[in-house]
Amino acid sequence: MSEQEKLDRRTYFQELVRLQRELIKLQDWVVDRGERIVVIFEGRDSAGKGGAIKRITQRLNPRVCRVAALPAPTEREQTQWYFQRYVAHLPAAGEIVLFDRSWYNRGGVERVMGFCTDAQYEEFFQSVPEFERMLVRSGIRLVKYWFSITDDEQHARFMSRIYDPLKQWKLSPMDLQSRRRWEDYTKAKETMFERTHIPEAPWWVVEGNNKKRARLNCIAHLLDQIPYKEVPRDEIELPNRKRDDEYYREPIPDDMYVPPRY
Repeated sequence: MSEQEKLDRRTYFQELVRLQRELIKLQDWVVDRGERIVVIFEGRDSAGKGGAIKRITQRLNPRVCRVAALPAPTEREQTQWYFQRYVAHLPAAGEIVLFDRSWYNRGGVERVMGFCTDAQYEEFFQSVPEFERMLVRSGIRLVKYWFSITDDEQHARFMSRIYDPLKQWKLSPMDLQSRRRWEDYTKAKETMFERTHIPEAPWWVVEGNNKKRARLNCIAHLLDQIPYKEVPRDEIELPNRKRDDEYYREPIPDDMYVPPRY
């Protein structure tokens, strides 16, 4: 990576904090207006979705902004309407939901790994545009991101996970299969864009080879998609502590304390 492509640590954190301040303003506006926002994060394994989501939620109230990262469907869920388990996680008024992978699993991993039939795959593409239009008509603001990385960059990140004990948990057998089937995933992505890039809910591609730039670009773009305004806050005054002269605080036994190892 050239010097021009690098983003120095100080600039990155200055911009990140500035954008996170704006995210707090967005959060206050969402609560004040009773807005409902859904943001979808899709992309190849190790593309940086999780890192971007962490930086978005880092300073926000988890009661307002939450992450939906659904596991593989249960046997019961496999017999339900495909979108049913995702609908349960949609926001109520005053909430933001970030989907770390979403209903687009059917257009990606399920298609590539053979977890759905051709008929189910085709029905998915028939349904998605109407499903998302319904969400938008109901008042939900829907934003969809695809995190894009190169073949070489994914290889490097997978190797990092293999040799770093702190990252090995991120690798699953499915991740390894996705690496082997790179071209199949590319074809699935192209079909997904072609059939679900609609005016009401277009796809936005985040260049993800540089993680820091990807996070900042995604957050800045997300803020641009929503016409939020700063909500005036009431002035806060800390009340005086109430004291009771007759109250006696019992000492805590020494054996209840965590040992001071550090």
